[in-house]
Amino acid sequence: MSPMPSVSYSITIRLEFAARSAAVSDITGRIEQHGATVTALDVAASGPERMRADITVLTGGHDHAMEVVDSLKELEGVELGKVSDRTFLAHLGGKLTVESKVPIRHRDDLSMVYTPGVARVVKAIAENPEDARRLTIKRNTVAVVSDGSAILGLGDLGPLAAMPVMEGKAALFKRFANIDAFPICLDAHSVEDIVAHVKAIAPVFAGINLEDISAPRCFEIEDRLRAELDIPVFHDDQHGTAIVVVAALRNALRVVEKDIETARIVLSGAGAAGTAILRLLRAAGARDIVVTDIHGIVHEYREQLEGRLPWIAEVTNPRELTGTLHDAIEGADVFIGVSAGNILSAEDVATMADRSIVFAMANPTPEIDPSEAAKHAEVVATGRSDFANQINNVLAFPGVFRGLLDAHATRVSDRMLLAAAKALADVVSAEELNPTYIVPSVFHEGVTKAVASAVEQVAREEAGTVDSITGAMSAVYADEITLEG
Repeated sequence: MSPMPSVSYSITIRLEFAARSAAVSDITGRIEQHGATVTALDVAASGPERMRADITVLTGGHDHAMEVVDSLKELEGVELGKVSDRTFLAHLGGKLTVESKVPIRHRDDLSMVYTPGVARVVKAIAENPEDARRLTIKRNTVAVVSDGSAILGLGDLGPLAAMPVMEGKAALFKRFANIDAFPICLDAHSVEDIVAHVKAIAPVFAGINLEDISAPRCFEIEDRLRAELDIPVFHDDQHGTAIVVVAALRNALRVVEKDIETARIVLSGAGAAGTAILRLLRAAGARDIVVTDIHGIVHEYREQLEGRLPWIAEVTNPRELTGTLHDAIEGADVFIGVSAGNILSAEDVATMADRSIVFAMANPTPEIDPSEAAKHAEVVATGRSDFANQINNVLAFPGVFRGLLDAHATRVSDRMLLAAAKALADVVSAEELNPTYIVPSVFHEGVTKAVASAVEQVAREEAGTVDSITGAMSAVYADEITLEG
């Protein structure tokens, strides 16, 4: 059985062949015989006898792509040209550029943008550091910081290998929230080194987004930076995931007509994402939560409790269950997985309560195949883009930071995270809500605005600037420059 074709493994094949319809049919038919999908055929050159075309094909991975290419070589009269991997082409030269907002056309422009005019602005900021938010990029910049120790689901591959992910994150910040984010991949390994490096670069930024840093170091790094910096620090692997999970669960529970306060929830995974999800679930009102890890159900009398596990054991498992994940899931209303692939079966889901909910979010392989889960669960969600109900962090972090930056926030609170989750859930109207649509599309125009507005409001309340009219007027006149004396 061929792997499922995906745009992530799409290729463009240049072929030269006889200028007849049957030749095109032979080529596309051969590709489809191997389980790949043709999405485009673009003619590059044509003559009375021969033609050249670029064919775009979705495949299921490198080996599958090579299988398709090798098969085309066997077709009589077909000459194979260049084969391009579209994903790698998209990354050539990186995904980001830096552009000046100010034109530099002649000597006058140069004198204001740089020397000697810039010296006046330097002195103004030295006298009043708060002016840096008005007069530099600081007002709208976020550092996307990683040491490459936990890249996606790939593990510790180092800072250079982390660059494509951090560039992508920065591109998403710009696309969805018009925030200028910069990838900062540190060749630093200890907590002390990472904290010191981030503190050293912090003056440039209005916020820090931590990314792909392995647990348990990520907890201490975030705690230290939050305590020692005057700008908000947000670990997206923890809090971005938690926001989207809680938003999705709010809507899923509406679909199955259950309440979060009484729902029995099983959470598989006690790492960075699992711990943050647990914390936000509790803040949202969940009370019957059982957490499992590689050693089974987390409970107070279990051995191997270290790091955050003692706290997890203290605040979860009210019915004092012991055993494995399979024991925990029996009778549960909700399964949330941020752990490992293929650890659940359809038979396990069948033991859950009626009208159950399954969020299988391990990447790239979920805890259970969504189609298997759907045999018994009423609502199924994953972290993948090729199934309904994708729980994707991009639904949260652009709007969260937009709200934080607009409020000039100095910290991130659980109230802000809960507000973001509620706002995200409410983007899906009652008329739109159904088992296959519990979270909006990442391209829904209202997502970033709704999340940002909710976060900004809470940030202003917590900072003591509750008056929304005053806040709005302050924003309007924030850039007014006056001459004194």
